Amino acid sequence: MEVLIQVNTSGEESKFGVHPSGTADLIKAVAQLGTLKVKGLMTIGLLSVEAEKVRVCFQLLRKLRDEIGAMEIANVEMKELSMGMSGDLDIAIAEGATIVRVGTAVFGQRPTPDSFYWNENTQVS
Repeated sequence: MEVLIQVNTSGEESKFGVHPSGTADLIKAVAQLGTLKVKGLMTIGLLSVEAEKVRVCFQLLRKLRDEIGAMEIANVEMKELSMGMSGDLDIAIAEGATIVRVGTAVFGQRPTPDSFYWNENTQVS
């Protein structure tokens, strides 16, 4: 199965993903699993109206992709950068995104907020 590794480039507690400093180690571990092939990285940018602050998140992901790609890890192909959503896709594309998520632009606002589905205060057992 082809997978992307999610990186928390914004540092926001509301976002999921590996810390940027742990990305290479996680990818090396995943690369050892015979059923998964790492195809690239993904992130959700900082929730901000300040474009340059959002841009920093995307630049960090691109830098990580380039650094990890240069390591030439077996079973890892740093081809994809999934970053940017409806509100910041122009910045993401300018910073090298190969995949953008545009659900809100296509379907409109969700009637039920994300927190309904991903309540961070609920513990999974």
